[in-house]
Amino acid sequence: MSGALLLQSLILGVLLGGLYALLAAGLTLYFGIMRVVMIAHSAFLILAAYLAWWFNRETGLDPLISLVVTVPLFFVTGVVMQRLLVSRLKPLTLTMMSVLLTFAVALIIEGALGFFFSGTQRRIPLPYASASLDFFGAQVPVVKLIAFGLAAVALAGLFVLLKYTRFGQALRATIQHPEAARLVGINTDRVAGYGFGLGLATAAIGGTALSLDATIYPSLHWHWIGPLMAIIVVGGLGSIPGAAIAALVLGVAQSLLQLPLGPTWAQTIFYVALFATLMFRPQGFFGGRLAQRF
Repeated sequence: MSGALLLQSLILGVLLGGLYALLAAGLTLYFGIMRVVMIAHSAFLILAAYLAWWFNRETGLDPLISLVVTVPLFFVTGVVMQRLLVSRLKPLTLTMMSVLLTFAVALIIEGALGFFFSGTQRRIPLPYASASLDFFGAQVPVVKLIAFGLAAVALAGLFVLLKYTRFGQALRATIQHPEAARLVGINTDRVAGYGFGLGLATAAIGGTALSLDATIYPSLHWHWIGPLMAIIVVGGLGSIPGAAIAALVLGVAQSLLQLPLGPTWAQTIFYVALFATLMFRPQGFFGGRLAQRF
């Protein structure tokens, strides 16, 4: 195995981990605010990818421009979904019933994509799709760099929003102690709605980033939901920094394991990590004090 190939796998793992981190942040928001397991998150991811593909086909413009429409659209969809569907679930069975509810939503989205776009695989014909940069002998695709940059900017924006704004303080208070948040006058129902919308907005950004380099089809979301669920458990449920670190670590591990095992078996690292977490550290490996600092 050459050093250049190893370096390339390491770089690609970091780039993939950045996209995982953005999507895992959205899942963490759902669970942290309302204890909702959002199975449909990856279905919205693929829906955003299809919208980016459709936008490019109809206008000929770069799919990144579609974010001007899809991000606010997904945010509003998340707010409406939380208020009309999720908020009606009973608190005692919220987590379990949210799995069933969002599983149904995922199936509806998959069916709608199949109906409107058929099951044919789609890919955006970008002019820079085959471009790459040479980094000490490692070839790094430009589209993956753009996708990572988009995810990094979105994560930085999310960090600033949650850390330095009044809404972010209210959201973190709701995640850490909802009852205490209500006592100090925070409208936790409104915060939950906006937080849900924010989570779906990350799916819009992630789906657009995914569309730059992936071949998409309606059932692709099932390929993503398992690794994303593993990431938020390994990172610590409710911890966005923990999920981000776990995403980067597992993304690099997956990329490196592809060299000896191939892409199919390399993905088992997520389930091995999930098993190890549940057995030896159920609270997650990267949560705890790190989440409190955030």
